[in-house]
Amino acid sequence: MKITGFSFIRNAIKYDYPIVEAIRSILPICHEFVIAVGRSDDDTLTMIKDIHPTKIKIVQTEWDDSLRTGGAVLAQETMKAMGAISSDTDWCFYIQADEIVHEKYLKTIYDEMKRWKDDKLVDGLLFKYKHFYGSYDYEGTSSRWYENEIRVVKNSKDIYSYRDAQGFRKGNNKKLRVKPIDAYIYHYGWVKAPEIMQLKQQSFHKLWHSDEWVDSYIAKDEVFNYRDNIDSLQLFTGSHPMVMQHRVTNRQWEFDYDLSFNKTGWKEKVKTTFKRLFAIDFNYRNYSLIHPYFKRACTS
Repeated sequence: MKITGFSFIRNAIKYDYPIVEAIRSILPICHEFVIAVGRSDDDTLTMIKDIHPTKIKIVQTEWDDSLRTGGAVLAQETMKAMGAISSDTDWCFYIQADEIVHEKYLKTIYDEMKRWKDDKLVDGLLFKYKHFYGSYDYEGTSSRWYENEIRVVKNSKDIYSYRDAQGFRKGNNKKLRVKPIDAYIYHYGWVKAPEIMQLKQQSFHKLWHSDEWVDSYIAKDEVFNYRDNIDSLQLFTGSHPMVMQHRVTNRQWEFDYDLSFNKTGWKEKVKTTFKRLFAIDFNYRNYSLIHPYFKRACTS
């Protein structure tokens, strides 16, 4: 069974993306890793080259900055990496630049890949998520944080990156049929020094909106105000992946939050109640779940 990781990146140093940690977190179960490295304003390319002398395959790219709708350039860059995956690969393991897999899940992921490799009904594997916010001590709990995403897909030319590269589709815009697995992706996209987070906000929104929109809606502050964007958080009581320990230990900013200030609106309460009592989930799903006992997909 051959596994190839893939991702894309640009300006990783400038915006402090933990892309090195992301790659290293899944590299132990990957035979190779393909990454599309966009022309950057910093030394991102050298940093990627230094990760592993034999496993890393780099595709140098030029981002199309004219794509300012829906983050389409992110899917385009994802496909550049995906297109360079060797044909003898069985599973393609997608990891974004701010996502990390805890080492405790690697065996589970590998075993699930092996289990479903030859099942033609299964297009991919669905992961659970932990979203960290403000610091490494807090995680988001409201429904605005997506609970699941596809991060492992079969090596099929029929499968492509969807919209802003958050998920995948196949063929004529069909949802992938996936098996949920007991493994988490740790998402650190909202954990940066406030001044770097502010720079990222100003740049990142240009992938979706015009300069005029960014000028109107993105604050011109020197630092990002994490408290303005909080609805509901909880303390994280687990352990962070080993590849992230140096970042956790050496962070240079403080973020403390009083959990009694959590805001839960009536819509959020209704969603939570229906999910708890009736197992009804109102969240958007960009996939079709395969029933655990019957070989059929459940789309919602």
